[in-house]
Amino acid sequence: MDAIKLENISKKFRIRNLKTQHTTLKSLLLRKSRFPKGNDLLYALKDISTSIERGKTVGIIGHNGSGKSTLLKIISKIYRPDTGRIKVNGRISTLIELGAGFHPEFSGRENVFINGIILGLSKKEIKNRFDSIVEYANLENFIDAPVRTYSSGMYMRLGFSIAVNVEPEILLIDEILAVGDEAFSRKCNDRIEDLQKKGKTLLIVSHDLQAIEKWCDEVIWMNQGMINEIGPPHKVMEKYKKSISNSDHGSDRGNALSLKKAAIGKHGRRWGAKEIEIVSIRLLNSKNEESSAYKTGERMTIEIGYKENKPVSNPVFGFAFFRSDGVCCYGSNTNIENIPLVKLKKDGFVHIDIKRLDFITGLYHIDIAIHDKNDYTFDHLSHCLSFLISSDINDTGIFRVKHKWEFI
Repeated sequence: MDAIKLENISKKFRIRNLKTQHTTLKSLLLRKSRFPKGNDLLYALKDISTSIERGKTVGIIGHNGSGKSTLLKIISKIYRPDTGRIKVNGRISTLIELGAGFHPEFSGRENVFINGIILGLSKKEIKNRFDSIVEYANLENFIDAPVRTYSSGMYMRLGFSIAVNVEPEILLIDEILAVGDEAFSRKCNDRIEDLQKKGKTLLIVSHDLQAIEKWCDEVIWMNQGMINEIGPPHKVMEKYKKSISNSDHGSDRGNALSLKKAAIGKHGRRWGAKEIEIVSIRLLNSKNEESSAYKTGERMTIEIGYKENKPVSNPVFGFAFFRSDGVCCYGSNTNIENIPLVKLKKDGFVHIDIKRLDFITGLYHIDIAIHDKNDYTFDHLSHCLSFLISSDINDTGIFRVKHKWEFI
């Protein structure tokens, strides 16, 4: 029996740009057509038809903008499709945006009840599961405090705990396979394994190809709002990785972040007093082109544009790489490396030249920070840019260690 059945699902969004905006009532009324032109619409999904068998764990992979998250939001009824039909058999719980429904002024206790009701539980059912939810999230001492006082880790732990403790028959996961510290991450993995053993249906969107291969029975590869291929994880991912390598990374270029014009990504945060401010970040490949897709061993340059709003002596610039599951792969700064910055320009650029990026296949995020030697933060951008690593070798771990085989 199918847990989820999609028939000819399409979803489009209107593209808003300055040329189509109207600043006066007169300009709006004089517009020739009140309906958007064809090039004002972006199809996030085009005629999607597939089914998910009950009890299976299915992964969804693809480039950014391929329609993965939109598909999950349609299945969870956050979005409504423009065309087509969807059939869902069973209670759905979502790990799309943890804590997205939390009210910051309400306590953790109140938010548990609100979210439980949204997920279809009665007040009595929530009461019966309340202690388990709080204990699982390790928030016994904070459950009656407003969630606006929670750290990001506490916020996410509570959201995860609610989602997995409502006993869902179908669980939708978008890039959230590990939450919080290492101990809680293990609890997350154990809980997902438990749901699989109980025959629950899981649908996982992720750039973490290792996680997809570990968890999934089947993989859906999406491209430009359509299903490119469906099949066993290893077979589909091999084709996906080859497509990344053969494309010369063209579809992933333009991953620059101009902080004057663009917001931080949905998983990112920013803080600091802004005495020195980061105004742009670019990832450059060996051809000095902007890119967010690299091969293992390829060269990368991180370009950081900054401006000094207030004179600062001896600032420290730092960067760090994180795997998609939150593991810090590498981090350094100018203080650690004994690079003094006494005569820093008021406005300028910093280039971090990485001659060999020896990470293995997967999605990685970057943190960029400027602070003083006492860790007083001027500007810190967490998970501000992401990049994908592809490789012809299916090794495991975090990075590729130089080695050779010798048989004697």
